[in-house]
Amino acid sequence: MKNCINVSQKNNLVQIKISSDAKIEDIFLQMRKKVMQLKKIYKEEKTPIMITGKVLKNKEMDEIEEIIKEQLDVDVDFDMPKELGLSNIKKTFIQEVSNSETRFHRGSLRSGQRIEEEGSIVILGDVNSGAEVVAADNIVVLGTLRGLAHAGAKGNTKAIIAAGKLDTVQLRIANIVKEINRDEEPLHREAYVYIDGEKNEVVIE
Repeated sequence: MKNCINVSQKNNLVQIKISSDAKIEDIFLQMRKKVMQLKKIYKEEKTPIMITGKVLKNKEMDEIEEIIKEQLDVDVDFDMPKELGLSNIKKTFIQEVSNSETRFHRGSLRSGQRIEEEGSIVILGDVNSGAEVVAADNIVVLGTLRGLAHAGAKGNTKAIIAAGKLDTVQLRIANIVKEINRDEEPLHREAYVYIDGEKNEVVIE
C-alpha cells in the first residue's frame, strides 16, 4: 500500500494532503497512523489542520475529522465543499471537471427551451420546469433546477450535476436515470449529483 497522505506545515497551519486516487479504506488507515505521529509532536500546541487533495463525501469528511479529534484537540477544516452553497459548487466543479470544455449560459431557461453542449455547461440562472439541459460532460445550475438535466449524455459516467437548489422529478447521468419521488425525498436546497460506481446508481448529496 503506497503512501496516500502527506503532512506539511505552512504559516501556522498543518496541511494534510490526500492523494486524489487513494481508496477511502487506505485513507482512514493511514490517517490514524499520521495522527498518532502528530500527537507526539503537538503536545500542547493548537495548530489547526487543513485537509486538502481528494474530494471527499460528507460522511468521509466526518469520519476523518473524528479520527483526528480522537487524538488532537484542534480545529479541523477541509479545502473542499462540506455544504454546497454557490461558491462551493463552483469549487467542486473546478476541481473535478478542469479538463472539460465549458460553456456559460447567462440567464434562465424557460419552459420549452433546450440547450445541448458537447462539453460542460454552467447555467447562470434557473432551469424552469419544461426546459431541458443536455451535456456530454457536466451540468452546473447556479439557480434552481426544476427542468430536465442529462449530464454525461454520450456515456461519461464521471459527469456530475450540481445545483444551487434542486426541485425536479428526474435526473440523468450517462444512461442511468434517477426518479425523484417528492413524497419520499425532500426538496434539496443545494445538490451535488453523481454516479456511485459500486452501486451503479445516481446519488444526490
